[in-house]
Amino acid sequence: MDRPQHINLLHVQPSVANPFSRPTTPGHHDALQIGFCGLGAMGYPMASNLAKWRKQHVHQPLPILVWNRTKAKADDLAKELGDELITVADSLDQIATECDIIITNLSNDEVVRNVYKKLAEALQEDKPTKNKILVETSTIYPTLAAELDTLLSSLPSTHFITSPVFGAPSAAAAAHLLIVMSGDYRSKKEVAHILCPAVGRKVIDLGGNVEKAPTFKLIGNAMILGSLELIAEVFTLSEKAGIGAPLVHQFIKDIMPAPPLINYGEKMLHDQFDGSKGFAIDGGLKDSAHIRRLATEMDAPMPALDAAHHHMLTARALHANAARVGNARFDVLDWSSLVAGTRVAAGLDGFDSSKHSNKVIPEKDDS
Repeated sequence: MDRPQHINLLHVQPSVANPFSRPTTPGHHDALQIGFCGLGAMGYPMASNLAKWRKQHVHQPLPILVWNRTKAKADDLAKELGDELITVADSLDQIATECDIIITNLSNDEVVRNVYKKLAEALQEDKPTKNKILVETSTIYPTLAAELDTLLSSLPSTHFITSPVFGAPSAAAAAHLLIVMSGDYRSKKEVAHILCPAVGRKVIDLGGNVEKAPTFKLIGNAMILGSLELIAEVFTLSEKAGIGAPLVHQFIKDIMPAPPLINYGEKMLHDQFDGSKGFAIDGGLKDSAHIRRLATEMDAPMPALDAAHHHMLTARALHANAARVGNARFDVLDWSSLVAGTRVAAGLDGFDSSKHSNKVIPEKDDS
């Protein structure tokens, strides 16, 4: 990834929910066929909210065509919302050839690369005769975005934008995501009004370079993950010092009441490490690996991220060992379980805070 030659190149309007004016063609959105690929913890509520919003606000919208590697997930969504809102695609070929806008939300870079190769192959066989926009919303390494843009650039009338989202699955369910976009201007303008407010609360435009939005996403995730590491460390210190994590969590609410700090602090406080209801630790490790790679390429040391990465590895190893002996509480860990790493390093139990939450440091006898 090339180093930027200048900084402060982006003009962002933080108070504007959607920086793009509405498309001028009356009724254009009504006839669009939208496809959605990837119905995981984030994709499922995103596709659901998009379908429901279009039903309420668009005149006679077409059902969203959905695809998932595990077809049962797509069938579940169709059953939940009905065939008026959702149609299950038989293949990625069908998504590629039938949809005007294709939104992808997938688990990792290799899956993203493979899905886009299949979409591109289908479009090579059946070349588009009208505008088609592919929208990548996953957390990927920036150079993969450039690779996908190159892959699709030879196809007629085909445009690609990156549009990663910030927010946990609960924020996705509430259509409260923060959407970051980069790429072709007209495509961003079209997609921004499809996704906001149906899927997210705000759009940030990062210009025409498709690598910018994925880069911003990694920087944002670095802030979140670094915050998790700090909370884990101060919670662990407070337990060892006889203060207790509950008091520190209340301090966060009083002094720094940011939702991620409060919500992830709550998970650590009550050992709520179920990754099926949050952000799975494997995804956290993938993101931290991307961030550390970016930091290395930019010669920008991030020691807090290094510590967070190691503590997530420790938590995953502890969980794997517990699973081997049949003592694992959860099938998948949430990335907030990195606190297990700081706890164990301090001589505390990794996953059961009840075993140390009431400990106090004995007073020394000066006599």
